[in-house]
Amino acid sequence: MLVIVGLGGDHENAERFHRWASAIVDAAKDRYALPPDAIVYLGEDPARDKARISGRSTREAVDAAVTRLAAQARPGDRVFIVLIGHGASATGEARFNLPGPDLAAADFGRLAGRFAAQQVVFVNTASASGGFVAALAGKDRTVITATRTEGERNQTRFGEFFAEALSSDDADMDKDGRVSMLEAFTWARRRVTESYERDGQLLTEHAMLDDDGDGKGTAEPGQPGGDGAVARTLFVSAGAGQSVPGADADPEIRALVEQRQALEDRIAALKASKEKTDPASYASELERLLIDLARTNAAIREKVKR
Repeated sequence: MLVIVGLGGDHENAERFHRWASAIVDAAKDRYALPPDAIVYLGEDPARDKARISGRSTREAVDAAVTRLAAQARPGDRVFIVLIGHGASATGEARFNLPGPDLAAADFGRLAGRFAAQQVVFVNTASASGGFVAALAGKDRTVITATRTEGERNQTRFGEFFAEALSSDDADMDKDGRVSMLEAFTWARRRVTESYERDGQLLTEHAMLDDDGDGKGTAEPGQPGGDGAVARTLFVSAGAGQSVPGADADPEIRALVEQRQALEDRIAALKASKEKTDPASYASELERLLIDLARTNAAIREKVKR
């Protein structure tokens, strides 16, 4: 996981962005058990939190961090890149504001390309982030942005609620003990809408998700045949994540959890062989496995309720 906090602009925003980033880093480490050396947090001011922030979020430091993580990552690993801060598009190209020269959407596309053998989840919570969808979309890529287009330039709230989703049981909508990227996106988007309604303000940000590689994205992922099928299977944790209540004592629940892990492993293996598989066969098998996974998660939920 690489968390990048860009320019705050003022003290209030700098503190706010740091809180969001810290919540994500802490959830990755404490809730989902990622090892500390697999988490990098780059910030505008490393002195703000020396225990968490490993370096300044300059263009050069971002490049170096990606290079190091790419060297560590094994084939099939999941890589999460999260941007928190301000975006811009005054030059006609969506950018993320950093101390010193900014990085544009195309720059991040090239950096993500270093993870050719991994699944990449790229989350840009900044304003004007919609322009990153087309630039980052591709095979084994799940792209989440806070805005629909680079023209939505007002400060966003999506990052706050996305950070909350990763550490909140409320965002675990299917109650399987984990929060998928689809759940985190859906929960955060709804919370954003509610916050604008509560404040009596016009909604100025419309979050998008793309995981089928077409570079278009949708605000309502999870529909059959559309974006969301892959995000539904992606979790920050590399393995089974949090234990399911009752799994240790109930052999039926334990068997279902093991079945779920086996299905997730088969889905990962199928995705890894996509280039060598007939497209129609690939789509059919992926759909079957995802349906089996959904049914298994539903069975786990029913068992846990009893």
